[in-house]
Amino acid sequence: MKRKSSIHGPDWNLDWALISLAALAFAARTLPGSRTIDDAYITFRYARNLVNGLGFVYNPGQHVQGTTTPLYTLLLAGLSLVFPGDYPILALVVNALADACSVIVLGKLGERLTGNRAIGLTVGLLWTVAPMSVTFAIGGMETSLYVLLILLTFYSYALGHPAWSAFTCALALLTRPDALLVALPLFAHLLWVRRRVPWREGAILLLTLAPWVIFATLYFGSPLANSVVAKTYAYRLGPYTAFIRLLHHYATPFLGQESLGGRWPMIGLFLYPTLYLIGALVLVRRDGRAVPLVVFPGLYFVAFSLPNPLIFRWYLAPPLPAYLLCIVSGGWAVVRDLAAAVVRRRARWVSRSVVLVLVCAILFLELNAWTLRPDHGPQRPAPEMAWFKLEDLYRQVTEDLMRANDISPDTLIAAGDIGVIGYVSNARILDTVGLISPESIPYYPLDPSAYVINYAIPTQLILDQQPDYVIVLEVYVRRTLLESPEFREQYQLLRQWDTDIYGSRALLVFRRADTASRP
Repeated sequence: MKRKSSIHGPDWNLDWALISLAALAFAARTLPGSRTIDDAYITFRYARNLVNGLGFVYNPGQHVQGTTTPLYTLLLAGLSLVFPGDYPILALVVNALADACSVIVLGKLGERLTGNRAIGLTVGLLWTVAPMSVTFAIGGMETSLYVLLILLTFYSYALGHPAWSAFTCALALLTRPDALLVALPLFAHLLWVRRRVPWREGAILLLTLAPWVIFATLYFGSPLANSVVAKTYAYRLGPYTAFIRLLHHYATPFLGQESLGGRWPMIGLFLYPTLYLIGALVLVRRDGRAVPLVVFPGLYFVAFSLPNPLIFRWYLAPPLPAYLLCIVSGGWAVVRDLAAAVVRRRARWVSRSVVLVLVCAILFLELNAWTLRPDHGPQRPAPEMAWFKLEDLYRQVTEDLMRANDISPDTLIAAGDIGVIGYVSNARILDTVGLISPESIPYYPLDPSAYVINYAIPTQLILDQQPDYVIVLEVYVRRTLLESPEFREQYQLLRQWDTDIYGSRALLVFRRADTASRP
Protein backbone atom coordinates (compact mmCIF):
# COMPACT_ATOMS: atom_id res chain seq x y z
CA MET A 1 0.00 0.00 0.00
CA LYS A 2 1.30 3.45 -0.88
CA ARG A 3 2.10 5.52 2.18
CA LYS A 4 0.22 8.79 2.38
CA SER A 5 2.26 11.86 3.08
CA SER A 6 1.36 14.26 5.82
CA ILE A 7 2.87 17.30 7.38
CA HIS A 8 2.60 15.43 10.68
CA GLY A 9 4.58 12.40 9.55
CA PRO A 10 7.58 11.60 7.40
CA ASP A 11 7.41 12.37 3.70
CA TRP A 12 10.30 10.50 2.16
CA ASN A 13 9.97 12.25 -1.20
CA LEU A 14 10.40 15.59 0.51
CA ASP A 15 13.17 14.23 2.70
CA TRP A 16 15.17 12.98 -0.26
CA ALA A 17 14.61 16.23 -2.11
CA LEU A 18 15.87 18.19 0.90
CA ILE A 19 18.79 15.85 1.39
CA SER A 20 19.73 16.50 -2.24
CA LEU A 21 19.50 20.25 -1.61
CA ALA A 22 21.60 19.82 1.53
CA ALA A 23 24.28 18.05 -0.50
CA LEU A 24 24.16 20.90 -3.00
CA ALA A 25 24.47 23.42 -0.16
CA PHE A 26 27.52 21.61 1.19
CA ALA A 27 29.09 21.61 -2.30
CA ALA A 28 28.28 25.30 -2.81
CA ARG A 29 30.29 26.13 0.31
CA THR A 30 33.24 23.82 -0.19
CA LEU A 31 33.67 24.62 -3.90
CA PRO A 32 34.86 28.24 -3.43
CA GLY A 33 37.43 27.24 -0.84
CA SER A 34 38.30 29.22 2.26
CA ARG A 35 37.92 33.01 1.91
CA THR A 36 38.33 33.86 5.57
CA ILE A 37 37.16 37.15 7.07
CA ASP A 38 39.43 39.03 9.50
CA ASP A 39 37.12 38.69 12.51
CA ALA A 40 37.06 34.90 12.15
CA TYR A 41 40.79 34.79 12.89
CA ILE A 42 40.08 36.27 16.33
CA THR A 43 37.94 33.24 17.14
CA PHE A 44 40.59 30.92 15.67
CA ARG A 45 43.29 32.37 17.92
CA TYR A 46 41.11 31.97 21.02
CA ALA A 47 40.49 28.33 20.03
CA ARG A 48 44.18 27.70 19.31
CA ASN A 49 45.30 29.18 22.61
CA LEU A 50 42.73 27.10 24.45
CA VAL A 51 43.95 23.90 22.80
CA ASN A 52 47.57 24.85 23.50
CA GLY A 53 46.85 25.13 27.21
CA LEU A 54 47.06 28.92 27.42
CA GLY A 55 43.45 29.33 28.52
CA PHE A 56 40.46 31.06 26.98
CA VAL A 57 42.56 34.10 26.07
CA TYR A 58 43.68 36.05 23.05
CA ASN A 59 46.88 37.42 24.55
CA PRO A 60 48.36 34.91 27.03
CA GLY A 61 47.86 36.09 30.59
CA GLN A 62 45.11 38.60 29.70
CA HIS A 63 41.65 37.34 30.63
CA VAL A 64 39.58 39.40 28.20
CA GLN A 65 36.47 38.07 26.49
CA GLY A 66 36.99 39.53 23.05
CA THR A 67 34.77 37.08 21.20
CA THR A 68 30.97 37.11 21.17
CA THR A 69 30.76 33.47 20.10
CA PRO A 70 31.96 31.21 22.93
CA LEU A 71 30.04 28.15 21.69
CA TYR A 72 31.59 28.33 18.22
CA THR A 73 35.03 28.87 19.75
CA LEU A 74 34.67 25.83 22.00
CA LEU A 75 33.33 23.76 19.10
CA LEU A 76 36.34 24.58 16.91
CA ALA A 77 38.74 23.97 19.79
CA GLY A 78 37.19 20.59 20.53
CA LEU A 79 37.15 19.50 16.89
CA SER A 80 40.76 20.59 16.40
CA LEU A 81 41.79 17.98 18.97
CA VAL A 82 40.34 15.31 16.68
CA PHE A 83 41.09 17.01 13.36
CA PRO A 84 44.27 19.05 13.92
CA GLY A 85 45.32 21.38 11.17
CA ASP A 86 44.24 24.65 9.63
CA TYR A 87 41.43 26.42 11.51
CA PRO A 88 40.06 28.19 8.40
CA ILE A 89 39.56 24.81 6.70
CA LEU A 90 38.03 23.30 9.84
CA ALA A 91 35.64 26.24 10.12
CA LEU A 92 34.71 25.91 6.44
CA VAL A 93 33.73 22.25 6.85
CA VAL A 94 31.79 22.92 10.07
CA ASN A 95 29.93 25.79 8.42
CA ALA A 96 29.18 23.81 5.27
CA LEU A 97 27.68 21.03 7.38
CA ALA A 98 25.68 23.53 9.45
CA ASP A 99 24.27 25.18 6.33
CA ALA A 100 23.41 21.80 4.83
CA CYS A 101 21.42 21.05 7.98
CA SER A 102 19.84 24.52 7.82
CA VAL A 103 18.50 23.78 4.34
CA ILE A 104 16.77 20.64 5.64
CA VAL A 105 15.35 22.38 8.72
CA LEU A 106 14.22 25.39 6.67
CA GLY A 107 12.47 23.13 4.19
CA LYS A 108 10.75 21.18 6.96
CA LEU A 109 9.83 24.41 8.75
CA GLY A 110 8.34 25.88 5.58
CA GLU A 111 6.25 22.75 5.03
CA ARG A 112 5.14 22.62 8.65
CA LEU A 113 3.94 26.21 8.83
CA THR A 114 2.31 26.37 5.38
CA GLY A 115 1.18 22.81 4.78
CA ASN A 116 2.73 23.18 1.34
CA ARG A 117 5.69 20.95 0.49
CA ALA A 118 6.62 23.11 -2.48
CA ILE A 119 7.07 26.20 -0.30
CA GLY A 120 9.43 24.30 1.98
CA LEU A 121 11.46 23.09 -0.99
CA THR A 122 11.50 26.55 -2.56
CA VAL A 123 12.84 28.29 0.54
CA GLY A 124 15.40 25.52 1.05
CA LEU A 125 16.52 25.85 -2.56
CA LEU A 126 16.91 29.62 -2.33
CA TRP A 127 19.03 29.31 0.83
CA THR A 128 21.21 26.66 -0.81
CA VAL A 129 23.05 29.14 -3.05
CA ALA A 130 22.25 32.41 -1.24
CA PRO A 131 25.41 34.58 -1.42
CA MET A 132 24.67 36.02 2.01
CA SER A 133 24.87 32.53 3.48
CA VAL A 134 27.75 31.15 1.43
CA THR A 135 29.98 34.19 1.99
CA PHE A 136 30.12 33.85 5.76
CA ALA A 137 30.35 30.07 5.67
CA ILE A 138 33.51 30.24 3.59
CA GLY A 139 34.50 33.31 5.59
CA GLY A 140 34.94 31.21 8.73
CA MET A 141 32.34 33.11 10.76
CA GLU A 142 29.92 31.62 13.29
CA THR A 143 26.95 32.72 11.15
CA SER A 144 26.15 29.26 9.77
CA LEU A 145 25.92 27.66 13.21
CA TYR A 146 23.94 30.63 14.50
CA VAL A 147 21.39 30.45 11.68
CA LEU A 148 20.99 26.69 12.18
CA LEU A 149 20.27 27.13 15.89
CA ILE A 150 17.75 29.89 15.16
CA LEU A 151 15.94 27.67 12.65
CA LEU A 152 15.97 24.73 15.07
CA THR A 153 14.42 27.01 17.68
CA PHE A 154 11.57 28.02 15.38
CA TYR A 155 11.09 24.48 14.07
CA SER A 156 10.96 22.93 17.54
CA TYR A 157 8.39 25.52 18.53
CA ALA A 158 6.33 24.88 15.40
CA LEU A 159 6.34 21.16 16.22
CA GLY A 160 4.97 21.90 19.68
CA HIS A 161 8.18 21.26 21.62
CA PRO A 162 8.84 24.56 23.47
CA ALA A 163 11.31 22.89 25.84
CA TRP A 164 13.59 21.93 22.98
CA SER A 165 13.03 25.37 21.51
CA ALA A 166 14.26 26.96 24.75
CA PHE A 167 17.34 24.73 24.71
CA THR A 168 18.34 25.57 21.11
CA CYS A 169 17.60 29.23 21.79
CA ALA A 170 20.08 29.13 24.67
CA LEU A 171 22.68 27.58 22.38
CA ALA A 172 22.00 30.37 19.89
CA LEU A 173 22.61 32.91 22.67
CA LEU A 174 25.97 31.26 23.33
CA THR A 175 26.76 31.64 19.65
CA ARG A 176 25.66 35.28 19.29
CA PRO A 177 24.21 37.51 22.03
CA ASP A 178 21.71 39.03 19.61
CA ALA A 179 19.82 35.72 19.77
CA LEU A 180 18.03 37.57 22.55
CA LEU A 181 15.90 38.81 19.64
CA VAL A 182 14.81 35.19 19.11
CA ALA A 183 14.17 34.57 22.80
CA LEU A 184 11.98 37.64 23.31
CA PRO A 185 9.19 36.81 20.83
CA LEU A 186 9.42 33.13 21.72
CA PHE A 187 8.82 33.65 25.44
CA ALA A 188 6.36 36.49 24.83
CA HIS A 189 4.24 34.15 22.71
CA LEU A 190 4.44 31.40 25.32
CA LEU A 191 3.31 33.90 27.96
CA TRP A 192 0.45 35.11 25.75
CA VAL A 193 -0.81 31.63 24.88
CA ARG A 194 -0.56 30.13 28.37
CA ARG A 195 -1.49 33.25 30.30
CA ARG A 196 1.21 32.33 32.80
CA VAL A 197 4.97 32.54 33.05
CA PRO A 198 6.69 29.70 31.12
CA TRP A 199 8.79 28.64 34.10
CA ARG A 200 9.88 25.30 32.64
CA GLU A 201 11.19 26.75 29.39
CA GLY A 202 12.77 29.66 31.26
CA ALA A 203 14.56 27.25 33.56
CA ILE A 204 15.86 25.24 30.61
CA LEU A 205 17.18 28.41 28.98
CA LEU A 206 18.87 29.67 32.14
CA LEU A 207 20.33 26.30 33.11
CA THR A 208 21.83 25.91 29.64
CA LEU A 209 23.37 29.37 29.85
CA ALA A 210 24.47 29.05 33.48
CA PRO A 211 27.78 27.16 33.03
CA TRP A 212 29.13 29.75 30.61
CA VAL A 213 27.76 32.73 32.55
CA ILE A 214 29.36 31.48 35.77
CA PHE A 215 32.66 30.68 34.07
CA ALA A 216 32.78 34.00 32.19
CA THR A 217 31.98 35.98 35.33
CA LEU A 218 34.72 34.25 37.32
CA TYR A 219 37.28 34.14 34.51
CA PHE A 220 36.71 37.45 32.70
CA GLY A 221 34.91 39.42 35.39
CA SER A 222 31.71 39.69 33.35
CA PRO A 223 29.60 37.48 31.07
CA LEU A 224 29.32 40.40 28.64
CA ALA A 225 31.91 40.32 25.85
CA ASN A 226 34.33 43.24 25.93
CA SER A 227 33.91 43.62 22.16
CA VAL A 228 30.28 44.73 22.62
CA VAL A 229 31.39 47.70 24.71
CA ALA A 230 34.36 48.50 22.47
CA LYS A 231 32.31 48.73 19.27
CA THR A 232 29.93 51.14 20.97
CA TYR A 233 32.67 53.71 21.52
CA ALA A 234 35.20 53.22 18.73
CA TYR A 235 33.15 53.85 15.59
CA ARG A 236 31.70 57.19 14.52
CA LEU A 237 28.60 56.97 12.35
CA GLY A 238 26.21 59.48 10.88
CA PRO A 239 22.57 59.58 12.00
CA TYR A 240 20.41 56.72 10.69
CA THR A 241 23.41 54.92 9.14
CA ALA A 242 22.35 51.52 10.47
CA PHE A 243 18.71 52.16 9.55
CA ILE A 244 19.61 52.97 5.94
CA ARG A 245 21.93 49.96 5.66
CA LEU A 246 19.24 47.61 6.96
CA LEU A 247 16.58 49.23 4.78
CA HIS A 248 18.72 48.52 1.71
CA HIS A 249 19.30 44.96 2.88
CA TYR A 250 15.61 44.22 3.41
CA ALA A 251 14.93 45.70 -0.03
CA THR A 252 17.47 43.39 -1.71
CA PRO A 253 17.25 39.93 -0.07
CA PHE A 254 18.23 38.24 -3.34
CA LEU A 255 20.87 40.87 -4.32
CA GLY A 256 18.74 41.91 -7.28
CA GLN A 257 20.69 45.15 -7.65
CA GLU A 258 23.60 43.14 -9.04
CA SER A 259 21.48 42.13 -12.05
CA LEU A 260 18.81 44.83 -12.31
CA GLY A 261 20.81 47.94 -11.48
CA GLY A 262 20.98 50.52 -8.73
CA ARG A 263 17.32 51.52 -8.97
CA TRP A 264 16.07 48.05 -8.10
CA PRO A 265 16.28 48.63 -4.32
CA MET A 266 13.60 51.32 -4.70
CA ILE A 267 11.25 48.69 -6.13
CA GLY A 268 12.40 46.07 -3.66
CA LEU A 269 11.76 48.47 -0.78
CA PHE A 270 8.05 48.23 -1.57
CA LEU A 271 7.89 44.70 -3.00
CA TYR A 272 9.66 42.53 -0.43
CA PRO A 273 8.39 44.07 2.83
CA THR A 274 4.86 43.91 1.38
CA LEU A 275 5.23 40.21 0.55
CA TYR A 276 6.81 39.68 3.98
CA LEU A 277 3.78 41.18 5.71
CA ILE A 278 1.34 39.20 3.56
CA GLY A 279 3.29 36.01 4.19
CA ALA A 280 3.48 36.72 7.92
CA LEU A 281 -0.28 37.12 8.06
CA VAL A 282 -0.81 33.89 6.09
CA LEU A 283 1.52 31.91 8.37
CA VAL A 284 0.08 33.24 11.62
CA ARG A 285 -3.51 32.66 10.51
CA ARG A 286 -2.68 29.05 9.74
CA ASP A 287 -0.58 28.36 12.84
CA GLY A 288 -0.16 30.71 15.77
CA ARG A 289 3.18 29.11 16.58
CA ALA A 290 4.57 30.98 13.57
CA VAL A 291 4.43 34.24 15.55
CA PRO A 292 8.02 34.16 16.91
CA LEU A 293 9.37 33.45 13.42
CA VAL A 294 7.44 36.18 11.62
CA VAL A 295 8.21 38.74 14.33
CA PHE A 296 11.96 38.05 14.30
CA PRO A 297 12.95 39.86 11.04
CA GLY A 298 11.05 43.00 12.04
CA LEU A 299 12.36 42.95 15.60
CA TYR A 300 15.89 42.44 14.29
CA PHE A 301 15.49 45.48 12.03
CA VAL A 302 14.30 47.71 14.85
CA ALA A 303 16.82 46.46 17.42
CA PHE A 304 19.80 47.12 15.15
CA SER A 305 18.47 50.41 13.78
CA LEU A 306 17.78 52.24 17.03
CA PRO A 307 21.26 52.13 18.64
CA ASN A 308 22.82 52.85 15.22
CA PRO A 309 25.82 50.48 15.45
CA LEU A 310 28.25 49.82 12.66
CA ILE A 311 26.54 47.07 10.63
CA PHE A 312 29.14 44.49 9.69
CA ARG A 313 28.20 42.33 6.71
CA TRP A 314 27.64 39.18 8.75
CA TYR A 315 25.02 40.99 10.85
CA LEU A 316 22.75 40.88 7.80
CA ALA A 317 22.41 37.11 7.41
CA PRO A 318 20.56 35.90 10.57
CA PRO A 319 17.07 37.32 9.82
CA LEU A 320 17.15 36.27 6.16
CA PRO A 321 15.79 32.68 6.37
CA ALA A 322 12.68 33.78 8.29
CA TYR A 323 12.33 36.80 6.01
CA LEU A 324 12.59 34.61 2.90
CA LEU A 325 10.03 32.14 4.24
CA CYS A 326 7.54 34.97 4.76
CA ILE A 327 8.29 36.45 1.32
CA VAL A 328 7.85 33.13 -0.46
CA SER A 329 4.65 32.39 1.48
CA GLY A 330 3.31 35.84 0.68
CA GLY A 331 4.27 35.61 -2.98
CA TRP A 332 2.69 32.18 -3.25
CA ALA A 333 -0.57 33.45 -1.74
CA VAL A 334 -0.69 36.48 -4.05
CA VAL A 335 -0.08 34.42 -7.19
CA ARG A 336 -2.63 31.80 -6.12
CA ASP A 337 -5.34 34.36 -5.42
CA LEU A 338 -4.68 36.35 -8.60
CA ALA A 339 -4.78 33.19 -10.69
CA ALA A 340 -8.06 32.16 -9.07
CA ALA A 341 -9.55 35.57 -9.82
CA VAL A 342 -8.30 35.89 -13.41
CA VAL A 343 -8.10 32.32 -14.75
CA ARG A 344 -10.61 30.32 -12.78
CA ARG A 345 -10.66 27.08 -14.75
CA ARG A 346 -6.90 26.56 -14.85
CA ALA A 347 -5.98 28.60 -11.81
CA ARG A 348 -3.93 25.87 -10.18
CA TRP A 349 -1.87 25.15 -13.30
CA VAL A 350 -1.35 28.85 -14.02
CA SER A 351 -0.33 29.68 -10.45
CA ARG A 352 2.20 26.84 -10.37
CA SER A 353 3.65 27.92 -13.71
CA VAL A 354 3.99 31.52 -12.58
CA VAL A 355 5.60 30.46 -9.30
CA LEU A 356 8.07 28.25 -11.17
CA VAL A 357 9.07 31.17 -13.40
CA LEU A 358 9.48 33.47 -10.39
CA VAL A 359 11.60 30.93 -8.51
CA CYS A 360 13.84 30.52 -11.56
CA ALA A 361 14.14 34.31 -11.80
CA ILE A 362 15.15 34.57 -8.13
CA LEU A 363 17.69 31.79 -8.57
CA PHE A 364 19.11 33.71 -11.51
CA LEU A 365 19.46 36.82 -9.33
CA GLU A 366 21.28 34.83 -6.65
CA LEU A 367 23.58 33.00 -9.06
CA ASN A 368 24.34 36.20 -10.95
CA ALA A 369 25.77 37.55 -7.69
CA TRP A 370 28.43 34.83 -7.99
CA THR A 371 31.55 35.01 -10.13
CA LEU A 372 33.18 32.09 -11.90
CA ARG A 373 36.70 33.52 -11.54
CA PRO A 374 37.23 35.87 -8.59
CA ASP A 375 39.88 38.56 -9.05
CA HIS A 376 41.67 37.42 -5.88
CA GLY A 377 42.00 34.30 -3.78
CA PRO A 378 41.21 30.79 -5.05
CA GLN A 379 40.21 30.83 -8.72
CA ARG A 380 36.96 28.96 -8.16
CA PRO A 381 33.31 30.08 -8.31
CA ALA A 382 32.36 32.21 -5.31
CA PRO A 383 29.92 34.98 -4.38
CA GLU A 384 31.07 38.43 -5.50
CA MET A 385 30.63 39.64 -1.94
CA ALA A 386 33.09 37.02 -0.60
CA TRP A 387 35.77 39.68 -0.70
CA PHE A 388 38.93 39.31 1.38
CA LYS A 389 41.58 41.44 -0.35
CA LEU A 390 42.39 43.24 2.90
CA GLU A 391 42.89 39.95 4.73
CA ASP A 392 45.19 38.80 1.94
CA LEU A 393 47.18 42.00 2.23
CA TYR A 394 47.44 41.74 6.01
CA ARG A 395 48.79 38.21 5.63
CA GLN A 396 51.45 39.35 3.12
CA VAL A 397 52.47 42.28 5.32
CA THR A 398 52.67 40.17 8.48
CA GLU A 399 54.68 37.42 6.83
CA ASP A 400 57.04 40.03 5.34
CA LEU A 401 57.48 41.62 8.77
CA MET A 402 58.23 38.23 10.34
CA ARG A 403 60.86 37.42 7.72
CA ALA A 404 62.70 40.69 8.16
CA ASN A 405 62.38 41.22 11.92
CA ASP A 406 62.60 39.31 15.18
CA ILE A 407 58.90 38.82 15.91
CA SER A 408 58.27 36.71 19.03
CA PRO A 409 55.23 36.00 21.24
CA ASP A 410 56.47 38.88 23.44
CA THR A 411 56.49 41.41 20.58
CA LEU A 412 53.65 43.94 20.90
CA ILE A 413 51.93 44.85 17.62
CA ALA A 414 49.24 47.53 17.46
CA ALA A 415 46.59 47.16 14.77
CA GLY A 416 43.12 48.36 13.92
CA ASP A 417 42.21 45.04 12.29
CA ILE A 418 43.75 42.36 14.45
CA GLY A 419 42.48 39.05 13.07
CA VAL A 420 44.98 37.98 10.42
CA ILE A 421 47.88 39.87 12.01
CA GLY A 422 47.37 38.21 15.39
CA TYR A 423 46.74 34.74 14.00
CA VAL A 424 49.74 34.71 11.65
CA SER A 425 52.28 36.48 13.89
CA ASN A 426 51.23 34.94 17.22
CA ALA A 427 52.61 38.11 18.78
CA ARG A 428 50.96 40.08 21.58
CA ILE A 429 48.35 42.38 20.10
CA LEU A 430 47.25 45.86 21.10
CA ASP A 431 43.80 46.11 19.55
CA THR A 432 43.25 49.80 18.92
CA VAL A 433 39.49 49.24 18.62
CA GLY A 434 39.45 47.60 22.05
CA LEU A 435 37.86 44.23 21.26
CA ILE A 436 40.56 42.32 23.14
CA SER A 437 42.35 45.34 24.66
CA PRO A 438 40.11 47.12 27.18
CA GLU A 439 42.89 49.64 27.79
CA SER A 440 42.04 51.15 24.39
CA ILE A 441 38.42 51.99 25.20
CA PRO A 442 39.01 55.10 27.39
CA TYR A 443 40.67 56.85 24.43
CA TYR A 444 37.33 57.04 22.61
CA PRO A 445 35.39 58.85 21.35
CA LEU A 446 37.76 61.08 19.42
CA ASP A 447 37.14 64.59 18.19
CA PRO A 448 35.11 64.42 14.95
CA SER A 449 37.95 66.12 13.08
CA ALA A 450 40.13 63.03 13.63
CA TYR A 451 37.96 60.84 11.40
CA VAL A 452 38.32 60.41 7.66
CA ILE A 453 35.97 57.41 7.62
CA ASN A 454 34.07 55.81 10.52
CA TYR A 455 37.20 54.87 12.48
CA ALA A 456 40.45 56.51 13.55
CA ILE A 457 43.28 55.42 15.84
CA PRO A 458 43.98 57.72 18.82
CA THR A 459 47.51 59.12 18.84
CA GLN A 460 47.73 59.12 22.62
CA LEU A 461 46.87 55.41 22.77
CA ILE A 462 49.98 54.55 20.76
CA LEU A 463 52.19 57.00 22.64
CA ASP A 464 51.04 55.63 26.00
CA GLN A 465 51.16 51.90 25.18
CA GLN A 466 54.39 52.03 23.15
CA PRO A 467 53.85 48.99 20.88
CA ASP A 468 56.91 47.64 19.07
CA TYR A 469 55.13 47.80 15.71
CA VAL A 470 52.07 49.52 14.31
CA ILE A 471 50.32 48.00 11.27
CA VAL A 472 47.49 50.19 9.99
CA LEU A 473 45.66 51.42 6.94
CA GLU A 474 46.70 54.98 6.23
CA VAL A 475 43.10 56.18 6.35
CA TYR A 476 42.88 55.14 10.03
CA VAL A 477 45.73 57.46 11.03
CA ARG A 478 45.70 60.23 8.42
CA ARG A 479 44.53 62.88 10.88
CA THR A 480 45.98 61.37 14.04
CA LEU A 481 49.34 59.57 14.03
CA LEU A 482 50.54 61.04 10.74
CA GLU A 483 49.96 64.57 12.02
CA SER A 484 51.68 63.96 15.38
CA PRO A 485 55.28 65.21 15.81
CA GLU A 486 55.66 62.96 18.88
CA PHE A 487 54.69 59.88 16.91
CA ARG A 488 57.02 60.74 14.02
CA GLU A 489 59.83 61.19 16.53
CA GLN A 490 59.23 57.87 18.29
CA TYR A 491 58.33 55.68 15.28
CA GLN A 492 59.86 55.14 11.87
CA LEU A 493 58.04 54.00 8.75
CA LEU A 494 59.36 50.54 8.00
CA ARG A 495 57.42 49.85 4.82
CA GLN A 496 54.27 50.86 3.01
CA TRP A 497 52.09 48.79 0.72
CA ASP A 498 49.96 50.50 -1.92
CA THR A 499 46.22 49.99 -1.50
CA ASP A 500 43.04 52.02 -1.93
CA ILE A 501 40.91 49.86 0.39
CA TYR A 502 38.43 51.97 2.40
CA GLY A 503 39.76 55.06 0.64
CA SER A 504 43.23 54.52 2.04
CA ARG A 505 46.44 55.53 0.26
CA ALA A 506 48.55 52.69 1.65
CA LEU A 507 48.94 50.10 4.36
CA LEU A 508 51.68 51.31 6.71
CA VAL A 509 54.09 49.41 8.95
CA PHE A 510 55.82 51.45 11.67
CA ARG A 511 58.52 50.32 14.09
CA ARG A 512 59.35 51.98 17.37
CA ALA A 513 62.63 53.82 16.89
CA ASP A 514 64.40 52.08 19.78
CA THR A 515 63.35 48.57 18.63
CA ALA A 516 66.29 46.72 17.13
CA SER A 517 65.63 44.79 13.93
CA ARG A 518 66.78 41.22 13.47
CA PRO A 519 70.28 41.06 11.98
